[in-house]
Amino acid sequence: MNVVLGMASLLPPTPTATATVQQHYCYYYNLHNNQIAAICCFSPAHKKLLPITSKRKSRRGLIRCNAFFDDVATGLLELENAPYFQGLSETQRWWIVAFGGLAWIYFTARPGVLIGAIDAYLLAPLQLALDSLSGRRNLKRTDFLVGEKLGEGSFGVVYSGVLLPKNLNDSPADQKRPRRPPPRSALVPQSQSKDKVILKKVKVEIKGAREFGDFEEWFNYRLARAAPETCAEFLGSFVADKTNSQFTKGGKWLVWKFEGDLTLGDYMKDRNFPSNLESLMFGRVLRGADSSKRNALIIKQVMRQIITSLKKIHDTGIVHRDIKPDNLVVTKRGRIKLIDFGAATDLRIGKNYVPNKTLLDPYFCPPELYVLPEETPSPPPEPIAALLSPILWQLNSPDLFDMYSAGIVLLQMAIPSLRSAAALRNFNLEIKSCGYDLKKWRDYTRLRPDFQILDSESGRGWDLATKLISERGYLRRGRLSAAAALRHPYFLLGGDQAAAVLSKLSLDRK
Repeated sequence: MNVVLGMASLLPPTPTATATVQQHYCYYYNLHNNQIAAICCFSPAHKKLLPITSKRKSRRGLIRCNAFFDDVATGLLELENAPYFQGLSETQRWWIVAFGGLAWIYFTARPGVLIGAIDAYLLAPLQLALDSLSGRRNLKRTDFLVGEKLGEGSFGVVYSGVLLPKNLNDSPADQKRPRRPPPRSALVPQSQSKDKVILKKVKVEIKGAREFGDFEEWFNYRLARAAPETCAEFLGSFVADKTNSQFTKGGKWLVWKFEGDLTLGDYMKDRNFPSNLESLMFGRVLRGADSSKRNALIIKQVMRQIITSLKKIHDTGIVHRDIKPDNLVVTKRGRIKLIDFGAATDLRIGKNYVPNKTLLDPYFCPPELYVLPEETPSPPPEPIAALLSPILWQLNSPDLFDMYSAGIVLLQMAIPSLRSAAALRNFNLEIKSCGYDLKKWRDYTRLRPDFQILDSESGRGWDLATKLISERGYLRRGRLSAAAALRHPYFLLGGDQAAAVLSKLSLDRK
């Protein structure tokens, strides 16, 4: 989408305007890549836009128009005929158009001040009221049976569990009566059960864990409104009212609807990765192609989903800051969803952002370490921070923090020898010594990586990796955004189309 941003006259108005063709540069702003896309010409004397007869590329990468105007569709931009422009000079009219264009861009470009304000001051209170009426935020300890432990992090422990029917807790006598532990089969129901949940116990005894849990809850509610398809369905939270073998009084628990209990990291530990994801990604086993091509296609499909989800959360002003295989859950329907938002920050309002302080995984974080430059001041009050956020975002592109991590995930999936913690540690040491230049690292490394998957399709996967794993540069660019990465030739062919091509219409469904 292109929007008129501003205009500047090349010739001043003169009494002989009918004999002199005036030119104006008209800057068009491209909302898809947040760059000035073109400079075209407009003639106020003729009140028409005319075709460009010649153009050349300037040193700054802008397209300059060196054209005069002639006959073209009349009636375009006849601003003086509008009732609200009557009595205004030509300069005043163009200032109004320029200001309107700037305002439109400012309130709709990411992270979206207007959209963010609607979410924060209208949708969030409305959701809170509806959830209170429906009882969604009135969860309690007795609503759940906690199952087996699935994983553990610095600030929390994750368990499988079951949401009990409400009628079990209707009677006060039932609440006082000790509950006999259910059989094992009740704790691990069938995967299609609507009552199966994932619970995360916040380690309240660890310093900073309580705040970490509060932030994770806030971001899950935020994304449930803004980008629900990017993360697991969040059911709410509760605080334990007593201490027993599983619960600690005052401890906070977060609850999600069960969509899968295995992460991408779990699948990558299997020697059969990525073929162990084939039927999940495509709903079938592909035929008619060798294993390397099928593996490349599976990895491409996974990366497409990861970057698509990142684009959606970045468009809301959120940076995850902890993208890695263990924070990407694989659903039973083959969808990749983001989890663990405790380290995330909403730079639209400065949520969970503190200068000179960051939460990161040293194996996956980019060289800049901080999502914004260290000299960036603390955020002002939320309304002011929201107004300044598009400027901050355009100047610093904080979303590129996540894109480096996504590049490491691509490298790990495509190169089996980089999947272990020790190998990834050595990679980080080597890439740092190479100035975060992946091409130099390829010639320098002693890890003997297998580049077969990245080098397939004319090296498109390798080219994408080099554009993700890189330093930001002086202007804090030099790395593809999620939107730009999705336009990379690596993703030229859609997953379903590619599956059909490779299978040659010979499919073995499971």
